[in-house]
Formats: sequence, C-alpha cells, structure tokens
Amino acid sequence: MTTIPRAAACMRRPLRLALLAAALCGAQPALSADPATGAALRARSQAAACTNCHGPAGRAPAGSSIPSLAGRPQAELAAQMQAFKAGTRPATVMHQIAKGYSDDQIAAITAWFAAVH
Repeated sequence: MTTIPRAAACMRRPLRLALLAAALCGAQPALSADPATGAALRARSQAAACTNCHGPAGRAPAGSSIPSLAGRPQAELAAQMQAFKAGTRPATVMHQIAKGYSDDQIAAITAWFAAVH
C-alpha cells in the first residue's frame, strides 16, 4: 500500500476545493487573458458562496422561493445587495451576508452574475 505524505495531501486540498467551487458554479462567463482575469476569478470565487441558496451559477431550482441571479441586470442586483447591507430591505439572512462584502466586492459579484447566460 502506498501512502501519501501528509504535507503532499494538504497541498492538494486547495486545488480540490477550487475544482469543487468551479463545478458548483456550472457554466461560467468567459474569462479573458488580460490583467483583469485575476479580478474576474476573485468575483467568480466570491459568487460561488451564493450557490448554496441561489443555485449553481445563480440559477435557482424551478419553483424555488429564492430568486435566480443569473443574467439579471447588474445595477438591479447591486442595488438590492446594497439595500440588504444597509438593512433597508427585509431579509432572513441576506442582510448579514451582504454586510460581509465591500462595495467593490458587491459590484464585482453582481457584474459576474449579470454576465452569466
């Protein structure tokens, strides 16, 4: 039986998590090879947290009371997130979640969901 040294196994864990996050997000908007690619990857990674409730790539299951985010206008999504963050829009947990994001992160995440087709 071959054993893998503990350090080697731990080094592969981040790669597995990244692959899992990519699989959970489903279809992704195309990412270009320009310097903004790092920002696009960060936005996609942050948007992956939304899949627990809003479905893979922001596509909620049919009949869900939680809305889909994919393809909705960025300005609309950003305004709603800012309202959650400010506590002016009623929510169960979204106001707590939104407070954890900076305005720049909200802009990036909502732009990412707007680009999903």
